[in-house]
Amino acid sequence: NNNDGNDNNNNGEEEGGGGAQGENAVIRYWDALHTVTLDEIQYLKTGGESGGHASLVGDIRGMFKGQTMEALVQMKGDIERKLRGGAASATTAPRFDENGVVDTDYWQTVLDQLKVHLAKLELSEIHSKMLVRQLEKLEARREELHEKALAGETTDAGDAEAKKKSSEGDNNAAASAMPLPQGIEPDFGNLEEELGLNDEIDLHAKNNGALNYAWQDKYRPRKPRYFNRVKTGYDWNAYNKTHYDHDNPPPKIVQGYKFNIFYPDLIDRTTTPKYFLERADTDNFCILRFSAGPPYEDVAFKIINRQWNKSRKRGFRCTFERGVLSLYLNFQSHWYRR
Repeated sequence: NNNDGNDNNNNGEEEGGGGAQGENAVIRYWDALHTVTLDEIQYLKTGGESGGHASLVGDIRGMFKGQTMEALVQMKGDIERKLRGGAASATTAPRFDENGVVDTDYWQTVLDQLKVHLAKLELSEIHSKMLVRQLEKLEARREELHEKALAGETTDAGDAEAKKKSSEGDNNAAASAMPLPQGIEPDFGNLEEELGLNDEIDLHAKNNGALNYAWQDKYRPRKPRYFNRVKTGYDWNAYNKTHYDHDNPPPKIVQGYKFNIFYPDLIDRTTTPKYFLERADTDNFCILRFSAGPPYEDVAFKIINRQWNKSRKRGFRCTFERGVLSLYLNFQSHWYRR
């Protein structure tokens, strides 16, 4: 596990983990795939949709819909205790056979289907992360080819660009020229962390429940899946270089975000999803809203309200490929002035 080959000096993804964590992910993947495959084999052997297996588990699978992962894990533990003869909780109401005995065959079937359902959720999560990693590898390859192409251009173009950059702000040049404190690497302290569900903005609550869509009667609206990260690190401007060092680093700040929104089932595939910036309840934050059209509802996140650096060389990216909208952004650096 090399954390996508990029993040070596405290600049990586927390979920990248070490070798043991990567091995655990591989084991979980194959265990989940094995569980789902065995259930599918049984489904086909018993006649498919019209077979006994399908009719038996149809109602059972309805018990899992709309349940959170925590509730499903709790249900699994309750059923296992029930089958061992222990007391069950209110989440698993008792079911008796015609003789008034707990129907162990029924609850064993529920447990088996719950394991299949959890395995599918596991595979879905792993697939999302694998797809993002694959997209990042393709982007890295694209960047490599782009740099090789630029290397073949005339030196005049490079000189003109260098002169243009040298004329942009004496403060930037002065801050960059000042050496970092002893023992500090250029990307020391940088970190990317997962931006999870707790950071999502509830648009229905924001609009007092009056959020409607013209197509909601024809198509069932649903939220898209997403895999987002927030990048934090140290801003080594002139002030921080003067007052902090490796042993006493400056406070960490949010340096950027990476958003990956999945739209595999768009009705209108000719329309590219868009993003919008909207005001938040305070000027320190803003709302980044993604909109793609049916059958997907808009999804929004509360982010830091700072100016974006839209230079591709600084990591900005906004693409829509293979049903995935990718928006990678970094903030402009703030330089200290006396």
